[in-house]
Amino acid sequence: MRFRAKVVAVFWACCASVLLLAGFADAASAPAKVVFTFGGLSERTGVLFVAKDAGIFQKHGLDAQVVHVRSGPVGMAALASGETQFHVGSATGASIGAMAGGLDLVFIAGLINKLDGDFVVVPSIRAPADLKGKRIGVQSIGGGIWMFTMLAFERWGLNPERDKIQLRVIGDQAVLAQSLASGIIDGAYLGYTFGAQMERQGFRVLADLAKIGIPYQGLGLMARRSLVDRSSDTAEKAVRACLEAINFINQPDNKTAVMRILARGLRLQKVEDAEAGYEMMKVLYGRRIYPNVEGLQNVIRLLSKSSEQIRRLKVEDILDDRIARKLEKEGLF
Repeated sequence: MRFRAKVVAVFWACCASVLLLAGFADAASAPAKVVFTFGGLSERTGVLFVAKDAGIFQKHGLDAQVVHVRSGPVGMAALASGETQFHVGSATGASIGAMAGGLDLVFIAGLINKLDGDFVVVPSIRAPADLKGKRIGVQSIGGGIWMFTMLAFERWGLNPERDKIQLRVIGDQAVLAQSLASGIIDGAYLGYTFGAQMERQGFRVLADLAKIGIPYQGLGLMARRSLVDRSSDTAEKAVRACLEAINFINQPDNKTAVMRILARGLRLQKVEDAEAGYEMMKVLYGRRIYPNVEGLQNVIRLLSKSSEQIRRLKVEDILDDRIARKLEKEGLF
């Protein structure tokens, strides 16, 4: 009887071990829950829409939630509190300021490594010099649209204070386009999707900023360095998914699917309204997804004029290219 009791005990112990190991296996294979935030609503962030809606995040083992936030500072606050893991955005006063303020935030990938988008104005404005004394809309002071605008002004030799250019905080690109159409402002930076819509309504594209050639970290994947150190596998999956989404966008057979995803993400009334944005997505995203060193230096230079903290920043403090280097060694780009 004692022998039989021992056998039974060993049997149940084995069953318990098997169930415990199965639980560990399920936990290991379960997708990691992560949150990506983004601030700008344009084709530039279409890579996130595609990675989510085409199942690419899921394929790489990520249960990803993609959340549009009101502004860059909201995204930075969410990262700082641990509510989110990644932010996709540009090098701006918000992101660089947070880094200068001590947040261990770094760019782990560069998705768009140049200034891009249309600067759209009323028909009476024919040259950059005509912007003097005009009302220019932005989403927020220090945000991405403000940064694009200031870099363009700098290239054109314009100074808002000296040239009496009124910068008005209006809202995101959809609101900026509506404000331009209703005469509230005289011009604004817009992504190619909204820029094409305004051009069809008779407004003038004063410049395609991608053709000006200003080095800039136009769109990057940001995370806290502590997350990259602690959960390098999760960070790597995020970069791999973004790279695969870029490849998906560039495959001609996926045009219809990408346009549908983009139209849904931008809340466009018609799928065909997404075509201009889709065409630009194919050339905006870089295959070499390293953070843009020269572009980040350019932003630090511009922002350091009014911030001693930012003036002390070094580029190597605000990027971490370990994952990009690993993927390049694997031949993925």
